[in-house]
Amino acid sequence: MAASRFVSYLRVSTARQGQSGLGLEAQRSAVADYLNGGNWRLVAEVVEVESGANDARPKLAEALALCRSHRATLVIAKLDRLARDAHFLLGLEKAGIEFVAADMPSANRMTVGIMAVIAEEERRMIAARTKAALAAAKKRGKKLGGIRPGQVSTAATAAVARAERTRQAMQRAADMAPMLERLDPSGSLSLRVLAQKLTDEGVPTPGNTAVWTAATVARIRHRLNLATDGAAMGCSIRS
Repeated sequence: MAASRFVSYLRVSTARQGQSGLGLEAQRSAVADYLNGGNWRLVAEVVEVESGANDARPKLAEALALCRSHRATLVIAKLDRLARDAHFLLGLEKAGIEFVAADMPSANRMTVGIMAVIAEEERRMIAARTKAALAAAKKRGKKLGGIRPGQVSTAATAAVARAERTRQAMQRAADMAPMLERLDPSGSLSLRVLAQKLTDEGVPTPGNTAVWTAATVARIRHRLNLATDGAAMGCSIRS
């Protein structure tokens, strides 16, 4: 087993299973067997209780956030628990999270990438069928709206790139929020002390270094404040 950090993601389909532990112990045991031996650290275990009809995966989002914060690998017991979740596969591919399945150790980001391509092809086929159905409806005389694509300028492309960098920085800050809350629940610690705590925890910085500075913590908190202010403004506008 190679030296690494891991976040375990366990998933059951009903609240009853979640409360009884049915299926969880088997998954937990499979993950423990996979991680048996070697220089590794299990950062956290995240349990998702969801129904097949619900696409929301809040605990999965939490697990991915932990992986990003700790530069950890996501580990699950059985690949088939995620193989049919196209939204997850595409999101995992874009998130750049390392991934392993206890029942298929050779399944990693490359495997997920292949699955994502297949899922994307299925999405393309669905879009093609939808387009054909709309064309048939238009032929029958039904009015349809449309969007006319315009040219994208170099400046617009640069703006998109800047927006993506900002999005990634804001995502990183959001991933750090639970950890900052745990280390400094009252918000009274100085930036220097909080930076030392993060360093002691072994949490990589946004630049993937081992040592946090007060300035780095300040930037994280500034972005969290921006996100909070933006959310509050949105609520005010809607109300």
